[in-house]
Amino acid sequence: MTDLLDLLRRDAPRFRRIAVLTGAGMSAESGIPTFRGTGGFWRDYDPQWLFSPEALAEEPVLIWTFYDELRTRIATAAPNAGHVALAALAAHREVRIATQNIDGLHGRAGSTGVHELHGTLWTLRCPECGAVLRPDVVFYSEALPADAWHAAATAMTACDLVLVVGTSGVVYPAAALPALAVRSGAVVAEINPDATALTPQMHAVLRASAAEALPEIAALLAGP
Repeated sequence: MTDLLDLLRRDAPRFRRIAVLTGAGMSAESGIPTFRGTGGFWRDYDPQWLFSPEALAEEPVLIWTFYDELRTRIATAAPNAGHVALAALAAHREVRIATQNIDGLHGRAGSTGVHELHGTLWTLRCPECGAVLRPDVVFYSEALPADAWHAAATAMTACDLVLVVGTSGVVYPAAALPALAVRSGAVVAEINPDATALTPQMHAVLRASAAEALPEIAALLAGP
């Protein structure tokens, strides 16, 4: 498997359209812990239960306490060097970002063309009259927003290069996006400190965190 930096030093000019899939690891260096890793946020609870309609119906006070703590943590966080690098790269290349994160940090860093596959913490949704108000996020077992999914899938099938950043690759359907890109002929690369479920699909890898890797990657891609 190719080292991503070696690939970019050799072939960066041919990558004009960049698609990016980001997961929780993208925001870890902004001080937002992942859910599955060591020290994960609210690690005493199963994420699949926390993010479920059943949990909200059964334990609304507990679930809203969780969301309030998460919003407070995110509100005091800042986009890290990885977020900033992707936003800056858009001045030189076409960049489309499909994110599984609900923190809004890509937008705060200045990125446009961000498709929030799992929704956002910063707006609310009333599911039906008389129901408990909920954040506008996608719970487990719920379908992704059709417009965000369609835009993300289109970006993956129309790009030259996909960067898969900080995702474990176990949450579907988002984890199916790299395979769409592979079938469309794109080069797909993983940026993650650890191997993941998606690693076997990759053409190139870089074992580093988002904030460590993306500034150098963006600099290489932004060249002539």
